[in-house]
Amino acid sequence: MSAMIVFTATSSKRQKLDFMGCCCSRTTRPLTHCSKPIASSTALVSDPPFDSYPVPCELFVIRIKKISTQNKIYWYGTKDYDYWEKRGVPHEKPLPFFGNAFRVFTQKVSPSQGGVEIYRKYPNERFFGSFFGTMKVLTILDPELIKTILVTDFVYFHKRGLNPHETVIEPMLKNLFFADGDLWRLLRQRMTPAFTTGKLKAMFPLIVERAVKVQDFADNAAKSGTAVDVRDLMARYTTDFIGACGFGINIDSLEDDESNFRKLGKRIFNFTYRDAFVLMLKEVFPNTFKNLNFLVSEIETTTMHLVQTVMKQRNYKPSSRNDVIDLLLALKEKGNLVGDSIDKFKPDGTPIQTEIELDDALMAAQVFVFFAAGFETSSSATSYTLHQLAFHPLEQKKVQDEIDEVLSIYNNKLCYDAIKEMKYLEMAFLESMRLFPSLGYLIRKCAKRYTIPGTNVTIDKGVTITIPVQALHMDEKYFEDPEKFIPERFSRDRIKDIKKYVYMPFGEGPRACIGERLGLMQSLAGLAALLYKFSVEPAPSSLKHPVSDPTSIITQNIKGGLPLYIKARA
Repeated sequence: MSAMIVFTATSSKRQKLDFMGCCCSRTTRPLTHCSKPIASSTALVSDPPFDSYPVPCELFVIRIKKISTQNKIYWYGTKDYDYWEKRGVPHEKPLPFFGNAFRVFTQKVSPSQGGVEIYRKYPNERFFGSFFGTMKVLTILDPELIKTILVTDFVYFHKRGLNPHETVIEPMLKNLFFADGDLWRLLRQRMTPAFTTGKLKAMFPLIVERAVKVQDFADNAAKSGTAVDVRDLMARYTTDFIGACGFGINIDSLEDDESNFRKLGKRIFNFTYRDAFVLMLKEVFPNTFKNLNFLVSEIETTTMHLVQTVMKQRNYKPSSRNDVIDLLLALKEKGNLVGDSIDKFKPDGTPIQTEIELDDALMAAQVFVFFAAGFETSSSATSYTLHQLAFHPLEQKKVQDEIDEVLSIYNNKLCYDAIKEMKYLEMAFLESMRLFPSLGYLIRKCAKRYTIPGTNVTIDKGVTITIPVQALHMDEKYFEDPEKFIPERFSRDRIKDIKKYVYMPFGEGPRACIGERLGLMQSLAGLAALLYKFSVEPAPSSLKHPVSDPTSIITQNIKGGLPLYIKARA
């Protein structure tokens, strides 16, 4: 009887009990005797006295609790999966917990490539719905609607929403790319002056120094006759450039592939199974795992150490180097960041004043994103341009002829004005980014309830918006022969034929890449330096159509690198 609780009642009332076939519903025998289920206890052979009817045994209670827990878990993993169906939005059928992102979480396909696959299922739709884990996602396909989301109604979609939790954000992700709300607005306003034409010209000598070293590396590769992974080559060049223009440090990754800076760049974009698992946990259970950092501790520790070391060397004052550290130190001297809030208003509708302290951790986060964003996008775009030119020798010859002609005017020396005149090189670069944009999709988050123009579809605050850049770039509705490398698409005469808001390698609207011009200038300088003295050719292991790395998350990468031969020009 120790395993049971017996309830009593007046003997004038009788009732039948059904405890799901548990034998203890027929007797008050101990729990250890409970072993054989019966079909039903509603038709008992003989009823015991009413005052000795038992309640379910402990085993039954455990089973009920287990079922209840399983139901709660299942409910959590499938809640709101009827969201798009209720609104009449065409959508993908989700799996519990994973939504439509099972292949992304298991690193079978990158989000960009997964977006391309789904995009092709909805050729005649303006938008469609899906689920990334339990996150509701609306993918926009119509260029006019894309403009509305990114520009016209920006006040509804000023957030990127890359942080799964709105208030608990790990230190290195409080940066200009990941930040939302007032933090983003204040950072954007204060950091924009760092990318003026005057500042870019001031940085250019640092770029030229690194570009010349690319020539030295290429010369050794040409003499060896072995294939070179140009993805790795341009990553080293970009690392050196960022070290100089961001930190004021001479990295020399072209000579030392084991430098701390180079290792940091590799680790940031080495997306491991641990990272995939953490991402899944944070997306599916944002509150439970809000304090679990996505970035491994070594990334935060290394970045903080680098930034604090450089600032200490400069006595926490600008040094007139015009790099990112100087910009941040100058901002810090001015005190806290102050400005109008983007999403907090007084009763009369005017924005309240908001204030944020620019401490060391916040400064380090900005340096981190300058390094991470610049490293990946520039190295990816330049190496893919070299890859395309290797497989298109006629276009490569046009690029080289232009470089020769322009540099002859400037005493055969790279300079800011010379790069600005290399129009065909820029066309080839832009076309390469069309074929393989570093940022394969754009992402925004709905900041307040919004009705999609021209429809009766209303989405709630918190719904994620994605724009499939890679898919749009490869859509024959917008680009004739989209699989072909045709730099002339971006000539002065033909670029106007490209429909607005379908070509967006740097994003669009107020949240477009703040470093677009710097990245373009640095990339073209590296390409011009290399192609002025060398040509590139496919190696035996080169694939004309490289495979996208399925472990990529925010930016795209090539699986296995981009091996090419580098040969000295005659």
